Amino acid sequence: MSAEDFSPQTPADSTPHEHSGPAGRVLRFAYVAGVTPGKWIRRWEERVLDIPLQSFMADDGAQLTVLRDGTADLSFVRLPVEREGLNVIPLYEEQPVVVAPKGHEISVFEEVALADLSTETLLDVQELGGPEMALHVVASGAGLAILPMSVARHFNVKDTVARRLTGAPVTEIALAWPSESTDEVIEEFIGIVRGRTAQSSRQPSAQQEKPKKEPKPDRRGPTVKKPKVAQRYAPNPDKGRGKGSRKKGKR
Repeated sequence: MSAEDFSPQTPADSTPHEHSGPAGRVLRFAYVAGVTPGKWIRRWEERVLDIPLQSFMADDGAQLTVLRDGTADLSFVRLPVEREGLNVIPLYEEQPVVVAPKGHEISVFEEVALADLSTETLLDVQELGGPEMALHVVASGAGLAILPMSVARHFNVKDTVARRLTGAPVTEIALAWPSESTDEVIEEFIGIVRGRTAQSSRQPSAQQEKPKKEPKPDRRGPTVKKPKVAQRYAPNPDKGRGKGSRKKGKR
């Protein structure tokens, strides 16, 4: 996947949130293969209209380098990582899969136990230069690879088959950023990633004073009272009395 830049556009009927960041501020974040940041980008564009958001994919080996050299303000990383000088928030675990060449016997199962692969040749993904290269080696029939399901789906190398793997260690995705770089813009993004709503008191944008809405005009017009209808008949004096309670007069 190539790098993607997202520049949100301001809707005509929206009021941009104000932040204390410098003029021309752009928030940049990186993410490793298998992370799909689209939902977070959409929420940012809906809430923060005055600060553009840029994102790009980074190799696992560069997931922290982009923070150290200032290429990105935040990075979605795959744990474990060296946490010194960083704030790290674990987000979710990934389902592991085993990937084999097409036609391998694991293709007849829905899931495979790690213990059942003891006789198989398991490839070292990092030694082969990363998941994409490792999957091409798997396709050649040289061995099997264990990867997060999201990574196997992302690269989707032809002539391979992936099955859920049980009994294997899980990997975890986290959001990381330099400890000294925290400000309200980064806090806003963190809140979006963690699922806070736009009205959450912990969101910087929610703490801004919102303009009061003008009261809606009453489209029903002035209320006209209906005239009282004259009573056509005198009240029945016998109503509510028992039968025969009125004496009959002489004719």
